[in-house]
Amino acid sequence: ATVVVKTTQGNITILLYPKNAPASVSNFLDLCISDFYDDKIFHRVVPNFVIQTGCPRGDGYGGMDYTIPSEVDDMKYDDEGYVGMASAGLHTEGSQFFITHSPTPHLDGRYTIFGKVITGMDVVHKIEVGDKIIDAILTK
Repeated sequence: ATVVVKTTQGNITILLYPKNAPASVSNFLDLCISDFYDDKIFHRVVPNFVIQTGCPRGDGYGGMDYTIPSEVDDMKYDDEGYVGMASAGLHTEGSQFFITHSPTPHLDGRYTIFGKVITGMDVVHKIEVGDKIIDAILTK
């Protein structure tokens, strides 16, 4: 399955990894289908590291009234464009996710990888704090 994340800077297409992270993918799709991500801001942008969004409060400190389990395995953050679940530690994931700008091996085994950008890395690199998600659409 793929999801197109329409942002104020352009579109980002994400290929999801349901075999590696079934709970994370299911949760992400549920949030996309329910329009949860519409108008969410990118509250964190760290050049050459990540962009992050999905906070209900818009400041990185908000969360859902539930958590999902971490699904860390032998996948590595060895390239740009990996989509991971943001968390406050193992098994605290909810709605916040990030996309890597570059390889980030220090995240290996600590943060669930549930997808990878297949088009739109130029958009990822243009995102600034305050840019928004317009819509997140399941495409296939």
